Amino acid sequence: MTVPALKAKDYKSGIKAVWCPGCGHFAVLSALTKAMAHLGLVKEEVAVVSGIGCSSRLPAYIDTYGFHGIHGRALAAASGLKAARPDLTVIVAGGDGDGFSIGGNHFLHACRRNMNMAYIVMDNEVYGMTKGQASPTTLPDWSNSKMTPHGTGIPSFNPAAIALAAGAGFIARGFSGEPSELTRILVEAIEHSGFAFVQVLSGCVTYRPDQKLWKEEVHPSESDLPTDDPVKAAQIIQAGDGKATGVIYAKQFPVWQPENRMDSNLNTIEKEFLL
Repeated sequence: MTVPALKAKDYKSGIKAVWCPGCGHFAVLSALTKAMAHLGLVKEEVAVVSGIGCSSRLPAYIDTYGFHGIHGRALAAASGLKAARPDLTVIVAGGDGDGFSIGGNHFLHACRRNMNMAYIVMDNEVYGMTKGQASPTTLPDWSNSKMTPHGTGIPSFNPAAIALAAGAGFIARGFSGEPSELTRILVEAIEHSGFAFVQVLSGCVTYRPDQKLWKEEVHPSESDLPTDDPVKAAQIIQAGDGKATGVIYAKQFPVWQPENRMDSNLNTIEKEFLL
């Protein structure tokens, strides 16, 4: 019997998304389910893992296996899952605070470890769920917060540059206001063999209404992308304004996958640790 192909709506759960009206994350959810449908992923063979924050609610809204972890630990949990179940398609979702602040150390080592998973960071340059504090990607002069009325005065984190320096083999930037292009980017990220990082500019209309201007500021990259040259990728990233979209860097590195020892019993494993 031929199983009918699934559509994007088939990958959505029955749980209503509770993001603020106008939040860019709705478009990310839509783009991800369209990417899943395009790839024909079997729902029982997909796991979506997240940490804490508005964006990390994503697993609840997708009808696959999901895990909503603790703050900043999404990549650690996903790495453990991928180690134990290499057959699963593992997708990790989070935000700029969750991924680049408390989860920053895990981000660095996930890039260099190069396990086969896709990491989608919905970046709105603010802590939206905890009332609008500046995040690692907030520009130093943003002063529209009661928490930092004079701006942070701290240079903002450059996710693409950090990912490249840490050894990621796939680096892309998308925009929630361009869902078709974002779907294409997510398809390529999930298909990539190794760790794929996608920074999604996903505006917060509640605490960052100024981000409505992103629609006018975001633009396709003027460079011939993607490149597999890390030097060229670094030049493109550092010379850019942070608003250029597309797959920036794509290079194949050996994928790290630890030996799956799920068939080993506990007594056998314990003997290996005896002195």
